Amino acid sequence: MSVSKLVSARDAVAVIRPGDVVASSGWGGHGVAEAVLAAIEERFLDTDGPADLTLVWAGGQGDGQGRGLDHLAHAGLIRRAIGGHYGLVPKLAKLAVDEEIEAYNLPEGVLVHLYRSIASGSPGLLSTVGIGTFVDPRIEGGKVNRSAVDDLVELAPRRDEEWLFYRGFPIDVAIIRGTTADPTGNITTEREAVNLEILQLAMAAKASGGHVICQVQRVAEAGSLDSRDVRVPAILVDAVVAADLAQHEQTWGVRYDPAMSGELRIPLQTGERLPVDGRSVIARRAALELNADDVVNLGIGLPEMVGRVVGEENAQDLVTITIDTGVIGGIPSSGSAFGASVNREALIDHVSAFDFIDGGGLDTVFLGVAECDRRGNVNTSRFADRIAGCGGAINLTQQTRNVVFMTPFTSGGLDVHVADGSMEIRSEGRFSKFVPEVGQITFSADVAVGRQQSVTYLTERCVFRLGPEGLLLTEVAPGVDIERDVLARLPFPVDASDVSTMAPALFRDGSIGLRDGMLEMRVEERLHYDEPSNTVFMDYSGLHVRSPDDVARIVTAVDALLGSLDRRVYSVVNYDRFQLDEAAVDAYADAVKYVQSTYYLPSGVTRHSKNAFMRLKLAREFTRREVTDPIHEEATGSP
Repeated sequence: MSVSKLVSARDAVAVIRPGDVVASSGWGGHGVAEAVLAAIEERFLDTDGPADLTLVWAGGQGDGQGRGLDHLAHAGLIRRAIGGHYGLVPKLAKLAVDEEIEAYNLPEGVLVHLYRSIASGSPGLLSTVGIGTFVDPRIEGGKVNRSAVDDLVELAPRRDEEWLFYRGFPIDVAIIRGTTADPTGNITTEREAVNLEILQLAMAAKASGGHVICQVQRVAEAGSLDSRDVRVPAILVDAVVAADLAQHEQTWGVRYDPAMSGELRIPLQTGERLPVDGRSVIARRAALELNADDVVNLGIGLPEMVGRVVGEENAQDLVTITIDTGVIGGIPSSGSAFGASVNREALIDHVSAFDFIDGGGLDTVFLGVAECDRRGNVNTSRFADRIAGCGGAINLTQQTRNVVFMTPFTSGGLDVHVADGSMEIRSEGRFSKFVPEVGQITFSADVAVGRQQSVTYLTERCVFRLGPEGLLLTEVAPGVDIERDVLARLPFPVDASDVSTMAPALFRDGSIGLRDGMLEMRVEERLHYDEPSNTVFMDYSGLHVRSPDDVARIVTAVDALLGSLDRRVYSVVNYDRFQLDEAAVDAYADAVKYVQSTYYLPSGVTRHSKNAFMRLKLAREFTRREVTDPIHEEATGSP
C-alpha cells in the first residue's frame, strides 16, 4: 500500500535547507500556494531557518499587500531573487532596491521555458527573446541591482544570428498548486482558473533531485480520480498540503467562480458603456488597430479596456482574445482576477502559451507604457527606485506582427474634456511619458524595425507610428493644437510631415463602427501596380473571404486598377494566412479565372502561401478551371 503524502504545511516546508533554490508557480492570485508560502515565513521567523534561499518565479505572485511571495521578503531568508515580475511583491522589490538581496529580472516566458529545459536535463535555454532589451548581456544582462554580479545570460551567436543563452540551475524545491489530490499525490486542477507551469516545474525539481510540494483545496479517496484529469502525476509529488479556503481562493478576492474554471458558461450581461473620456478614447482608438480574425493578447491595466470596447461594438466574435497564462477566448476578467477569462474557449498551460507567443502566433498585442523615447524604445519594467519587472512584455513584443502601446500623454494631474467629437486639454499632467532616453529598454525599437514589425503608440491626443528613424506623428485629436499640445511638450523632435485627424467618432458617445470596419474588405489597399516591372502585387495575407459578395468586391477593385491599362500584366499574389469560406470557394475560383484571362500575361502569375492546406485547396479549384500556374510555398519575387 502507498503511504499517504498528505502533511501539514509546516511539515512540508521542513525539507527546505539553507541555500536551496526554491521555485514557485503562480500568476497574480491565480495558482498561488498561499498556505505553503506562509508556512515558510513562519518557520523562518520562529527558527531563523531556512536561510540564504534562491527564490525563482515567472509570473508575479502577490496582491501588493503582503500575500504571495512577499511572505518570503525577509533579509536573510532570501539571498537571490530571479523573477519575471516584481510589481505585485513590493516587499521583495524593496529588498532589491536596498541591496539586501541579489536580484535579477528575466522574461516570464523565458523562465517557464527554462523550467522545461531543466526538466529535460538541458544546461539552459537558447532563445532570441531579450535581444536588444535590458536582458541582453551587452546592456544589463537582467541584473536589477549592484549585488547581482553573476552573469545568468550569455550572448550565443549562431550562424551569423544573435541568440541569448539563459543558464539553467538545479531546483531543490518546487511549490505548486492544484485543486484535488489523492493520498498518493495525483493532482487535478478542475477549480483552478489557469493551469500555469505546474507540470514542467514539478518535472524540473525531480530532474534536479529535488522535492515537490503541492497545495490543494481537497483530498479524494485513493483511486477515485479520473486519470484524464490528472495534471501532475503522483510520481512527481512528495508532499500534499490541504489548505483551508481562506488560503486557497481561486484568486485574490474570488473564492470560486465556475465560469473562470470552465465548469459552466454564464449569460453575458450587457453593462453600461464606457464613459467617453481620455482613457476610453485610447482604448477605442486601439480597437481600430484590430482586423477580423486576429488572435490578440491584452496586457494588464489600460489595455484591458480594449476587450470592453470590442464587446460594446459587438465584435467579440471577430477576434480571439488570449492571455499569456494560457487562456484562449472568452471575456478577460479584470482587476485582481486578471489572468483568467469567463466563458473561455480553451486552456493550455503557461509554457505552451509562450511557445505560441514566441513562435509568432499572435497577430496583435496591446501593452501599457511607462516611458517612451524618440527612437521608439519603451520602458515598462524599471522606474528609478521602483521595480516592476518585464513580466511577459518582452516575449509578447518580439515576434508579434502588430504591437500597440497605449498610454496617456502625461500623468499626474492630466485633465481632458471629451465631447461632441472633440477634445480639450484643461490641465496638463506633471509627468511626461515621453523622455529623451528611457531608463530601461523593455522594448527595443531597433529590433522591431529589423523584424519589420508594425508598432503604434496611442495617446488620448495623438498617434505615433514607428519608422526606420524613430517616432512619426501620424494623427492628432480634433480640438488639439499640434504645436502647443503635442510638439512643444515632446523633449525631442519628431517627423510631423504627414498628420491626419483622429476619427471624431472616438470623441463622442455611441458606436465607433468597429464591427463594420473590421468586416470591410478594403481590397484597394492591398493592390499595387508597379509600372517599371509591369507587375501588380496583390497582398491577400490575412484576408478572410466569407461570401460571394466579398468576391465581388475583390473583382471590382481589380477591375478599377487594371481595367484602364492598355496592356496585360505580371502578377504576384500573397496568400499567407488567407482564409476562404466554403460558401465563397466557387465564386472565388471563378473570379481568379476571370482575372487571369482578362488581365495577366501568359504564365505571368506567381502565387504563394505557407499554408499547405490552402495551397492544396486553391490548386484543386484552379485546376478544375484550367488555371494551371502553381502556388508556391515561399515568395519567389516578380515573374
